[in-house]
Amino acid sequence: MDKFYIIANSEKDEGLKVSQKVAGYLKSRGKSCRIQPASHTGRESQEHYTDIEAIPEDTECVIVLGGDGTLLQAARDVVSRQIPLLGINLGTLGYLAEIDRESIEPALNSLLADEYTVENRMMLNGKVYHRGKLVAEDVALNDIVIGRDGPLRVIRFHNFVNGEFLNAYTADGIIISTATGSTGYSLSAGGPIVSPETNIMIMTPVAPHTLNTRSIIFPAEDEIAVELAEGSHRGEGKAVASFDGDTNISMTVGDRIVIRRSVRDTKIVKISNISFLEVLRTKMKN
Repeated sequence: MDKFYIIANSEKDEGLKVSQKVAGYLKSRGKSCRIQPASHTGRESQEHYTDIEAIPEDTECVIVLGGDGTLLQAARDVVSRQIPLLGINLGTLGYLAEIDRESIEPALNSLLADEYTVENRMMLNGKVYHRGKLVAEDVALNDIVIGRDGPLRVIRFHNFVNGEFLNAYTADGIIISTATGSTGYSLSAGGPIVSPETNIMIMTPVAPHTLNTRSIIFPAEDEIAVELAEGSHRGEGKAVASFDGDTNISMTVGDRIVIRRSVRDTKIVKISNISFLEVLRTKMKN
C-alpha cells in the first residue's frame, strides 16, 4: 500500500498530534497521506462524519484514529468506496480498532510490508416505510435498533421473516445485529456472542414483557421486517430506528422497517495477532 487517508476523532486525538505523527511516519517512507478530522456535519448528510469527496480516488487504505465508535461511523460513510479500514484505538481495547498507541509504528511497518489480512464484515441495509412508501434508507455495521420514543411506554412489535409472520410481543425495543454487532447493544440485552466473521443476523428483544422471548439467529440471506403495531394506548406508538446508534429515523404505528444484508461489506485490515477470543477475554475481565 502506498496511498493512505486518515480519519481522526479530534476529541480523542487532541490537536491531531497522533494523526500528524502517523502521516509523518508514512510520508518519511515515501507514501502519501492526508488527514481529515472526524466531526458531525449534520444529520441530513449521508456522509455525516466524512467528506467522501475529499478522499482521493486512488486511496488504498483509510486509517481511522479514535475507537470502535469512530470506526463504525467511518465504515458507514465510506462503504460505497469499498476502501479497507485500519482502526487505531486511542482509548481502551476495542473489537474493531485493534491497534493501540504503543503498537502504531509496528502496525504501520507491517502494513507497508504487506503483512496483513483483510476481513469482510457483513453490513445491514434498512428501509423504513410509512403508509407503504419508502421514506428512509441507511446501512449499519453493528446493528439497527427500533426503540421507543417519547413517553416511557413499551411498543408492540409484529415481526416477519421472508414475508412470513414470526411473532409479536411488547417490549422497549428490538435489535437486529450482525455478528460484528453481537458484542455491542445486543449483548447487553442478553443476545449471544458470535464470531465477527460469521454472516448472520441476530434478532434480540429489549426488555420484552414476556418470559419466553429470546434472541433468534437467522441466515444472512433472510429478510426481516419489523412493524409497529397498536399498543395498549390506542393511537400512540412512536419509535425511532437507529442505525449504529447514529442516524435516527422516526416511526409511528403502522410503519415498517425491512432489513436485509447490505450488498456491500466493510473491509477491515487486520494486522495484530490478537484474536477475537483474546479481546473477548480481556473485555470480560473488565
